[in-house]
Amino acid sequence: MPHSVTTRRSRRGIQKSGKNYPGKVESRYTVGLAPSLANQVQQFAERVDLSTSKAIAALVRLGLECQENRKREFFQRLKENLDNDDPAQQDRLVDEFRTLILGR
Repeated sequence: MPHSVTTRRSRRGIQKSGKNYPGKVESRYTVGLAPSLANQVQQFAERVDLSTSKAIAALVRLGLECQENRKREFFQRLKENLDNDDPAQQDRLVDEFRTLILGR
């Protein structure tokens, strides 16, 4: 069975779309960074021998993973301490959970 190939006209002429022309997998974004943060990212990129763009992607991925780990830790500790009836212990746990969630 032959594969269907469609054509479309663009500024570059006629382009074929089909099996031989896969679409882009990655998305591209433009971000604005404060100068001090941009310097830190540049230093990180040089330290790990990456382009600035790849360094930003790595830092975002690490941040998201860290957030997931904090959330997982929060629910694990909450589950362990649900049955505690001591008010002082409950206040301490609230403070610990606030730190876990908000990072403060």
